[in-house]
This record gives sequence, structure tokens and C-alpha cells, in this order.
Amino acid sequence: MRLGLALGYWGRGPDPGHVALAQEAERLGYDSVWTAEAWGSDAFTPLTWIAAQTSRIKLGTAIVQMAARSPVTTAMHALTLDHLSGGRMMLGLGLSGPQVVEGWYGRPFPKSPLTATREYVDVIRQVLRREGPVALDGRFHSHPYRGEDGSGLGKPLKPITHPLRADLPVLLGAEGPKNIAQTARIADGWLPLYWSPMRADVYEASLAGVPDGFMVAPMARAKVCDDVAEGLLPVKAMLGFYIGGMGHSARNFHADLMARMGFEEEARRIQELFLAGRREEAVMAVPDAFADEISLVGPRGRIAERLELWRKGPVTDLLVLAPDRHTLRVLAELNG
Repeated sequence: MRLGLALGYWGRGPDPGHVALAQEAERLGYDSVWTAEAWGSDAFTPLTWIAAQTSRIKLGTAIVQMAARSPVTTAMHALTLDHLSGGRMMLGLGLSGPQVVEGWYGRPFPKSPLTATREYVDVIRQVLRREGPVALDGRFHSHPYRGEDGSGLGKPLKPITHPLRADLPVLLGAEGPKNIAQTARIADGWLPLYWSPMRADVYEASLAGVPDGFMVAPMARAKVCDDVAEGLLPVKAMLGFYIGGMGHSARNFHADLMARMGFEEEARRIQELFLAGRREEAVMAVPDAFADEISLVGPRGRIAERLELWRKGPVTDLLVLAPDRHTLRVLAELNG
């Protein structure tokens, strides 16, 4: 199992320690470093900044939101950074949810998410292969554009720049069973939002028949500390925000996932509290047991025992949200 460093997206402003953490992860032998985006900082710019100040570590987006860019624009970003970094780029994509897509990007959330994802990946693959002009008569993505409001003058094009790698890895963030199953068919890897090594059976059917080399790369907050309950507080804060606020009460993919993992009553209670403006109560309503399952928190010995559970399942890459160098070093030593 390889280790990656997940830096996430910025909060109020850039984290001045991110580059140093990425450099330390590279020194410790971590395989990859990952950036993200929500509705503030973008994923590609910080990753390019990190690429310029590292030399070996692979560079991933976890995730780039599909609604933010047309698929050819995303492909342009990826092939450009792949060239500049010497072939270190990995492209992680995700649909996000209706509130973000329609509220932030001002676009309709696709009525058929599976089709929209499949078309998006198809276009990116065409750009990276550069075997001919990009052409797709899709439901959501049309190349050239054929809408009634178009000029009718568009022509299929292929990228001027030759991509460095036609097989640049494309990974998908997927949560629903059908979406995960499609990811196993069309992508090079899967980026689970929550992963419990104790509940791998939740995904067993969706991951049946994945090809050799397919990446399963979940994120997990990690913190070496003496007080487990205190160490879990940032995990609970994240869960409270995602389950309570990242979606509508009637359509929240994160809450639905928690429910499928055996915590349905708790997920709905978190939503209820968060949407009522009782955010601190929502965070405290997150069960310690659930937060603990999806993270690596506690003294070194406890983390060593739990890390063995992660190794036994299908996880190929553990992307750790680790805020300090000591935790990064301990995980590198334990994963040895």
C-alpha cells in the first residue's frame, strides 16, 4: 500500500506550510501529493506550485470538479502540468452535488450523472490519445457544439500540444454503487470519500472485476496523539460539514453514503441539526465510532494496529490528511 499526502483545498487563505509538507512527504518516500477544490481555491494552481518545488513525488487532484470546466479544458490543464512535471500528473475528477453545481457554478446538475461522467471521461481520453479530432455527439458534451443557439461553424479539433502520456491516469470520486461500478469500468482508479477497512463489503459488488493496476485511493485524516477523542474532533468537524451542509436535506450523497455504511439514523440527525443552524451540535452528533473507522488517530501503537486493517483490503494508496511532519514520518515508518 502506497502513501499519499492529501492537502485538500484552502480555507480562508493559502496554508503557508503546504509546500514544506509536500517536500517532507517526498523526502520520506511518499508516492503522491494531492490537492482539491470546493468553491474557493482551485486544484491545479497549488499543484503546479508544488510541482515546481519537488522532483519525484506524483501529483494528483482529489478532486477537480467537472462542472468547473469543460472536459477539454480539464484535459488541457492535465496535459500541461504533466509536461511541466515530467510525467507526474494524475487526474482525479468528481461531479460534486446539486447545491454546488447549481449554486456555485450556475449550471444544471445532470439528470443522468452516470452518462455525464462517462462522456466527460471519453472526451478527456480522446484529447490525451490525440489519435484524431475530438468528436462526440453526447447528451451533455457535444464536440463540435450542435446546439440550436450555435453558429454551426464549429469543427472537430485535436490538441496542438502533443500530450506527454496518452495513458495519464484518470481517477473518479464516486459514492453511489452504480457510480463506483462505472468507475471500475472507465477509470484508472477510484477516490472514495470515506473508507472503513471494517466495512469493505459495502463496496465489494461495485468493485468486482476491477482490472490489474486499478487504484483504490481513499483519504483518511491521520494524527499521532495521546488523546484519541481530541484527535477525532477535526474528523467529526469535517463529517458534520459534509453530511450536514454539503447537500440538500432531500439529496445529500455524503449523508446517503454514511447511511449505507450502517449509520443512517445518525446521518439524518446530523443533517437535521446542521440545517437548523445548530452546527456545533451537529459535529458532536457524529459518532466517535464512525469517525474512528475512517481515520488513523491515536498513539503510535494504536495507529500501527489499525494500519494493518487498511493493508488487508483492496486499498492501493492511502491518502493521508496529516497536518504535521511527525505524523507523516510515523506513518512512513509504519508502512515501511
